[in-house]
Amino acid sequence: MQIPAVPEKKHRAFEQRHLQVPRFARYSIMGSLEGDLSEVWIVCHGHGQLARRFLSRFLPLERPDRLFIAPEALSRYYLLPPVAGPHAPGTPVGASWMTSEDREFEIQDYVNYLDLLHDEIFSVVDRSKVRLWVLGFSQGVATVARWVARGNVDPDRVVLYAGVLPPELDVESAARLARRSPLTIALGTSDDFASPELIAAQEARLRELGVPHTTIRFDGGHEVIPEVLKRLTEVATS
Repeated sequence: MQIPAVPEKKHRAFEQRHLQVPRFARYSIMGSLEGDLSEVWIVCHGHGQLARRFLSRFLPLERPDRLFIAPEALSRYYLLPPVAGPHAPGTPVGASWMTSEDREFEIQDYVNYLDLLHDEIFSVVDRSKVRLWVLGFSQGVATVARWVARGNVDPDRVVLYAGVLPPELDVESAARLARRSPLTIALGTSDDFASPELIAAQEARLRELGVPHTTIRFDGGHEVIPEVLKRLTEVATS
C-alpha cells in the first residue's frame, strides 16, 4: 500500500516592524553636578556589569573637581539561573549594550540614550569649563567608539580600555572618531581578549583608517586597574 504524500504546509510570511518607545534608563554619578569642576568622565561598563559597581573602580581618581557618570546598558539579564525561583533576591544581574539580534536598532538606541544623557549633564555643567573624558571598558569600547563616531558628543579624551573597535568602523566614521578627540587604547598583557594577533590587526586597521592613537600596555588581565587609570591621566597632562 502506497502512503499518500503529505501536502507541504505553507508558512505564513511574518513581518517585523519597529516602534520607538519612551523608557527609563539608569545611570550612576560620583561627584557633584554643582561643584567647581575641571573634568567630567562618562564611563561605559562591559558586558554583564552594572553601572554602580563599575563606577566604584574609579574611586582612586575621585577628586572634588571631577564628576564621574556611568550609564547603564538598557538590557539587563540574570547572570546565573535563579536558584530559589524567579526573581529571587540576591540573584546576580548584569547588563548588555547589545547583541547580534536587531543590532542596528540596538546601536541606535544606545547612541540616542548616550546623547540624551550627555545633554542632561551639560544642561547643568558648563561644558566650556571642563575637560570631557569618555572611556569604554570591554563591550563598552565598541559602544563608546560608535557613540563618538555617530553621536553628538565632542570629547577631549577618548579611552578604549580592554576592548576592540567595532567591525563596521569605516573611513567616514573613523574620520569622525579621529577628529573628535585624541584616542588612547589600554590593553593588558595577560588579557585573554587581547591576543597579539588581535592587537596587531587593530593597530594595522587604525593606521589604514588614519586614526591617530596611543597604545598603553600594562601588566594585568581583563580588568580596570587603578594604577592604569592614574597613568592615563598622567599621559593626558604630559
